[in-house]
Amino acid sequence: PRDGVTDPGSSSHRPRQATPAWKQTLSLLHSATEPTPKPPASALPHGHELIYMVDLSASLAGNGLVLEVATRHRKKNGEWSKPKARRFGRSEIDLLKDPADRQAVAILAGGREQVNTYYSYSSYGYYDSAPARYQLAHSLAEALLPMLCATGRCLSRESEPDGSLRPLRWDDSGPWEFWLKVTPDTTDTTYTISGEFRRNAERIAMETPLLLLSGGLVFWEDRVAPLLDSNAFRLVSLFRQRRALPVPAAQKQELLAELLRLPDLPRLELPEDLRYEEVTPSPRPFLKIKRRDGRGWMSDRDQNWLVGDLSFEYDGHVVPAQSPARSVFEPEARRLLLRDPAAEQALAVRLDEVGFQRRTDYGQAETLELPARKLPKAAQALLREGWRVEAEGKLYRQAGEFRVEVASGIDWFEVRGGATFGDQEVPLPTLLSALKRGEELVPLGDGSFGLLPEEWLKKYATLGSLGTAEGDHLRFKRTQVGLLDVLLAEQPEVQFDQRFERARERLRQFQGVEPADPPAGFLGELRGYQRDGLGWLHFLREFAFGGCLADDMGLGKTVQVLALLEARRELRARTRKSRRAPPSLVVVPRSLVFNWKQEAARFAPKLRVLDHTGAGRARGGQPFDGFDLVLTTYGTLRRDIVELKDYRFDYAILDEAQAIKNASSQSAKAARLIQAEHRLALSGTPVETHLGELWSLFEFLNPGMLGKAAEAGKVDLGLRNPDEQTRSLLARALRPYLLRRTKEQVAKDLPEKSEQTIYCDLEPAQRKLYDELREHYRSSLLGLVERDGIRKSKIQILEALLRLRQAACHPGLVDKARRSGEASAKLDVLLPQLRQVFDEGHKTLVFSQFTSMLAFVKQRLDEEKIPYTYLDGRTRDRQARVQQFQDDPDCKVFLISLKAGGLGLNLTAADYIFLLDPWWNPAVESQAIDRAHRIGQTRPVFAYRLIARDTVEEKVLELQAQKRALADAIINADNSLIGDLGREELELLLS
Repeated sequence: PRDGVTDPGSSSHRPRQATPAWKQTLSLLHSATEPTPKPPASALPHGHELIYMVDLSASLAGNGLVLEVATRHRKKNGEWSKPKARRFGRSEIDLLKDPADRQAVAILAGGREQVNTYYSYSSYGYYDSAPARYQLAHSLAEALLPMLCATGRCLSRESEPDGSLRPLRWDDSGPWEFWLKVTPDTTDTTYTISGEFRRNAERIAMETPLLLLSGGLVFWEDRVAPLLDSNAFRLVSLFRQRRALPVPAAQKQELLAELLRLPDLPRLELPEDLRYEEVTPSPRPFLKIKRRDGRGWMSDRDQNWLVGDLSFEYDGHVVPAQSPARSVFEPEARRLLLRDPAAEQALAVRLDEVGFQRRTDYGQAETLELPARKLPKAAQALLREGWRVEAEGKLYRQAGEFRVEVASGIDWFEVRGGATFGDQEVPLPTLLSALKRGEELVPLGDGSFGLLPEEWLKKYATLGSLGTAEGDHLRFKRTQVGLLDVLLAEQPEVQFDQRFERARERLRQFQGVEPADPPAGFLGELRGYQRDGLGWLHFLREFAFGGCLADDMGLGKTVQVLALLEARRELRARTRKSRRAPPSLVVVPRSLVFNWKQEAARFAPKLRVLDHTGAGRARGGQPFDGFDLVLTTYGTLRRDIVELKDYRFDYAILDEAQAIKNASSQSAKAARLIQAEHRLALSGTPVETHLGELWSLFEFLNPGMLGKAAEAGKVDLGLRNPDEQTRSLLARALRPYLLRRTKEQVAKDLPEKSEQTIYCDLEPAQRKLYDELREHYRSSLLGLVERDGIRKSKIQILEALLRLRQAACHPGLVDKARRSGEASAKLDVLLPQLRQVFDEGHKTLVFSQFTSMLAFVKQRLDEEKIPYTYLDGRTRDRQARVQQFQDDPDCKVFLISLKAGGLGLNLTAADYIFLLDPWWNPAVESQAIDRAHRIGQTRPVFAYRLIARDTVEEKVLELQAQKRALADAIINADNSLIGDLGREELELLLS
């Protein structure tokens, strides 16, 4: 029956009733409260004591200290009874009265090396007990013996039969050391080697100790103390048996050498004629690398894996890393070179860091393995740190001398030279080609490899991008003399020929270029800095260099060039031959054609000017004959370049040359096809976004000067993200070809310019619209960026920022239904400001990026009957609008779209400027302000930026401030904001 129920198929048994649950519980409670047998009060009977016996004979026969735990008691005659081995159960250990006994027996009970193990039975059931006899390892014996000796009950027994016991005490005067002593006899014909134990002034003969334990203990008389045997216990055993060993005096040097080769060398006492010097030189690591031999289970990896063999070189002696020798002896010099285990270990760990893996195959010795593809990088790292590396019997070599020579040709320069690696020399083009590919190891003629040092890479890497490799040298163009001078002048190993030295000297004299007076036919007076600029233009022509005049807006770049062109006209008139000299070509934005014609008529009226724009323009180069100056636009240049490229001009001049900043644009490509004796570029902002634009500009001015780009816009010099060294190099190298003066430097007579930010608080309705847009874009954009990244989300980011900036200006820019009747904080601030300015008799420029915003301003001005004029990208009669504003005293306001009117306009009639919205690039805002703050302005200029508080506009100002702090050492600040927008900046704009 189970569970109190009989088999239901059986009728011969009555069901048995199950025990009620409450009775089962009561039974358990009774059993849990029944008294347990009490243990005895003590583990030892009255009058008995615990003793610890060291069995010297058994220890001598075994491999450790043999210790027996026993008890004894006083007999009636006062003598001790014969010791009786005693085993203790775990529960009995705690009943020992002496704390030292409890601790010692507990330690012994936990010991692993035991002679016997017993199991006992008591009234408490089976339990395993501490054995009565132990064989202790050295570490346990050395820790336990001082404790046992302190009890006074630790005894030693020399032999089992007689059983005599002697008290044993711990000697704490310090450890004994094992020494070898070499002594010559009185005739100096024989040397004797003997052993001895020493402790300070004490000496013990080798035969004196009763027991010696390897690595640790010496027993003598009734004492025990630690022993330092220098891991040479076999020698201890030898000299215990032989006492002394004779050696003929003739072999004394061989004797010393053999002693010092011992892997475990004890302390030595030598006679005067055998003493030596101990030194500890620094190890130089030596790594041999070979392919796996293909044997064993990894034979399939023999082509892809390498094996390393590590050694250390001590003053010319190579010692394998696995060698047990602790030193290297030099008999002739009587020097013992001690190895440095700590330094060797640190060097061995370095192999793990450069990619080596440690493997052990089926109990074999450990091997160092490296994937073959990682060898060049690993060898390069180790060689830099002074390692000696050998691969397949071929050394990897450090570079020795560098030799660089510059020679001159008719219109070019050659740079020859190379680097030596031992007896191998590698020519300069080969070295630079390796650098260009990102390789820092070059194959040498004998099969070894040379490492290009890092400091050499920094000095010469740029040469590979600038020159053209021809055989064993690099060729540079005449226009690259400045770059070569900067790159090589401070390198002491470079030698220059006389012709190059003269070119360098003349180039350096550029800083002393004398001012030039304008020609007789030039009407007007040049300021001092403009005369300097004209002298610089003549300097460029003399050297046949192209250059960029990068003066601030409003400093008269056009006037300086017109003085140059008039001088060229007069020169042609004086030296006119049968063939008429070619004209110069000036390429300008469409908005500046009229300005150039007007300025030419004013300052150089004798120049014959051709307006080569519009649908009625003549095609081909023939119609240019008879003119001194041909004016065209960038758009016309792109369309007519097929015909224009076959005509050779005197000067090719690009105004607002930032139009070709993108090297892959059609304008840049067309400009590079123009043929001209001389080339100039005019730009107040030659670098608007990044220094890479310099490549495009100088590829027009001096083709090939900054090297070749793998593709248009991709710059070998690293100009997109230049480091400080590159900026400094370019600043020095481009100094002769780029002239920039700021207003603060040269136009001190210009009136003061003040800039101020006016903050506008959005009205509730406009604030509500802005906040809703911001939250919408914040939630959608940040999730998109998290998923797809910044680069793939640029279009959505730009759209969102555009909408937020529009909402900060006027609700109608975002929602056409809200164009009328909606409040705009900026208009509410602008109109009272304009009325005040008008009442004081001033004229005003109002800029905005959004023509729709200007339309709202026009509507308000119409309502208040305030006269104004207007200009945006679709305005055709630009000059008429300019003249109206400049000459009509009643026209107080000029509304201008920022992009269309930010350059090329002379609006000195205005002395107040309002910028309705901030632009990403502060340089564009500065150009707009410079429409009024320029040569010809006689009154102080006041510029106001209207910023909607707590909007994206306020955040744009913060980003502008950050970018202004990154000053460009060459030309201007790197002011592109949106170009390198990151996650943190995006969150700032949407906050």
